[in-house]
Amino acid sequence: MKKLNLLALILPFVFIINCNPQNFDNIFDVDGLTDKVEIVVDKWGIAHIYAQNEHDLFFAQGFNAARDRLFQLEIWRRQTNGTVAEILGESEVKRDIGTRLFKFRGDMDIEMNHYHPRGKMIIESFADGVNAYIKQTNDHPEILPPEFAILGIKPGLWTPGVVISRHQGLLGNINQELTIGRAVAAMGEDKVHALSSFTPDNPDLSLHASITPEMLEKDILGIYNAFRRKVTFQNDDRSIASNTVTESFFNDPESIGSNNWIIDGSLSQSGSPMMANDPHRTQAIPSLRYWVHLSAPGWDVIGGGEPEIPGVSIGHNGYGAWGLTVFATDAEDLYAYDINPDNPGQYMYNGAWEDMTTVAENIAVKGGTDTTVFLQYTRHGPVTFVDTVLHKAWAVRCGWLEPGGSPYLASLRMDQAKSWEEFREACSYSHIPGENMIWADKDGTIGWQAVGIAPVRKNWSGLVPVPGDGSYEWAGYLPIMEKPHLSNPENGFFGTANQYVVPDGYDHMDAIGYLWSDPSRGNRINAVLDSKESFTMEDMQSLQTDYYSSPASMLVPMLSNRSFADPLEEKCRLMLVEWDFQLSPGSVEAGIYIVFEQNLIKEIRNRAIPEDARKYIRSIPMQKTIALVKSILTSEGDQLLKSSFASAVESLKDKYGDDVSKWKYGQENFKHIQLKHPLNPLLTGDEKSIFNTSILPRGGNSYTLNNTSGNNNQTHGASFRIIVDTGDFDKTVGCNSPGQSGNPGSTHYKDLFELWAKDGYFPVYYSRDKILENKDEVILLR
Repeated sequence: MKKLNLLALILPFVFIINCNPQNFDNIFDVDGLTDKVEIVVDKWGIAHIYAQNEHDLFFAQGFNAARDRLFQLEIWRRQTNGTVAEILGESEVKRDIGTRLFKFRGDMDIEMNHYHPRGKMIIESFADGVNAYIKQTNDHPEILPPEFAILGIKPGLWTPGVVISRHQGLLGNINQELTIGRAVAAMGEDKVHALSSFTPDNPDLSLHASITPEMLEKDILGIYNAFRRKVTFQNDDRSIASNTVTESFFNDPESIGSNNWIIDGSLSQSGSPMMANDPHRTQAIPSLRYWVHLSAPGWDVIGGGEPEIPGVSIGHNGYGAWGLTVFATDAEDLYAYDINPDNPGQYMYNGAWEDMTTVAENIAVKGGTDTTVFLQYTRHGPVTFVDTVLHKAWAVRCGWLEPGGSPYLASLRMDQAKSWEEFREACSYSHIPGENMIWADKDGTIGWQAVGIAPVRKNWSGLVPVPGDGSYEWAGYLPIMEKPHLSNPENGFFGTANQYVVPDGYDHMDAIGYLWSDPSRGNRINAVLDSKESFTMEDMQSLQTDYYSSPASMLVPMLSNRSFADPLEEKCRLMLVEWDFQLSPGSVEAGIYIVFEQNLIKEIRNRAIPEDARKYIRSIPMQKTIALVKSILTSEGDQLLKSSFASAVESLKDKYGDDVSKWKYGQENFKHIQLKHPLNPLLTGDEKSIFNTSILPRGGNSYTLNNTSGNNNQTHGASFRIIVDTGDFDKTVGCNSPGQSGNPGSTHYKDLFELWAKDGYFPVYYSRDKILENKDEVILLR
């Protein structure tokens, strides 16, 4: 192997076909390839991988992903294996137990070949490619990313089991199920209904008489939640780094989501269908998403996925473009069992005692003693809690533990679809997560297909825990092709943003969930797409980065016919009633509104939720909040509105001074973005400036299409964006924050951060000529 410095090795790969060594910036001699592979890394860090056959294509994808994201992949590997305690100690034992408890234990050949007819070969080749790069680091440890030296560890080898892990996916509603059950036990079904926004309305929330409040208050899902949390590091002593959880989903439930839409040629200026997608997940460095271009006989697909998974989950292949958002699909249920007082390894099912299945696992613990644990399973699934006092056991039934439950891997079939019919067929293999898959192709077709493994529940809603005694059983799974779908709608467009999109009269509501996102983003997509007769690529970019607040358009007009005696309050009121509802960075009106909205949300929460129930229901959906505000104004007058607004003005004045022009939204201490490396607590001051991003202004919130979360420092939203015009795939644009590489020394580590923070895009070239015109580095694997 040619000896390379650290900076060279942490840059992404790209592809070229001339094999004269003088034409390459770097050459790797790699065991495991059957032929040469060329990789062209463009100016924006995207690796365009050109291989002579399918095996080498996915081998090279794994090799290159490891070259760009090795530390990220190593933490992923340990999460999937349940070996985090091996490097972080006793605090991670519970995580490792949970990981092993929920491990896929079925037939691996069936599992891998579910995702593609040659899935076993593809997944094994990808893992072999990751391992090939890891072996390069064994021979040349100086090329390891610096995180390994900080923690004093080395990367371990991958197996196909690492690729098919489920730990990171959007899997179901099990925590909400337990929370709703606890809330019903605490304050009754009617009150929970009144404070929630279930769709369709009035699902059954009744608790079986055998499930008592005392049972529900135990730590039933502690082991499940332990393995689902991200790994964080918190200790100044690098030799004993430990893990602590700092993020709570409940802080901002509307931040988890996505937007996508399609328009047909009648609405696009080019005359060809267009597709736009921006999935919303945790903002992180490195990014969850990763662009790649895969080209070999039978393959020519470009787009985004996750670095640890072969293929592309969002993108285009020269025939059609596709994207995804979450479609509420409940693939989990929580079961309670009576256990035998004389033998806690037995549970009651259909009137007889059944033995739990037991699996022994050994967990290595840094700085401690290895631990042997005994994992238990009922016929429904993993046992998460055994209550020896009340003689109860709890288990989680998971649709995603069926073959095919690894998130996004079924995209491998989509990557080769050449028509709407082929794409729909590929969608029928996509079990996790539940998604709205959209399609637009160069032949003029647009379409939507909901996917996700969907248990059919005939006698309960799936929103509360139920007995596991045999009286609450799934009636199989709804075939994915029978989930909601459409093609070529008359209005020429279709958009989703995790809102309720099930058509009226749909026949299979017993396999459809009830927990959907606030409709603000979805309504905004549809309103804009319905407002014009022709859209350009620039129009699509403007919509994807839109800061219009639908809740503001409903709340601010309530101030129109009201006045304040205080001159400053009145000045601010007049500013808002003339405002355009745009939560733009630099806007004073946006700053005033945000604090006003937050005050209203807090006041409604305090009024509507009994204090002893707030640990269960921590927030009220925005559409329900607005309805409650209107109801209170009708019955009680202006006091709620005026006090919330006056308090907003007062707090802004206290924080930023009397000069209203200083109250701008998007300043450093009032809505911004800074991404900190997971090892930030372990870094020195100089290291932090290298590993972390700068602080840049942001606008928006959880309810704007440009979803920037409800937190002051943006924690969620769209790090990845893509817009495709199927009439010319070289016109595709996208972004990925903060950069393609996960290596702090790479020029592509955070080179896209400022572009993204300013809501910008880069061109995503598909044709070879354009790619070569914009190359940054050319690599040969041989």
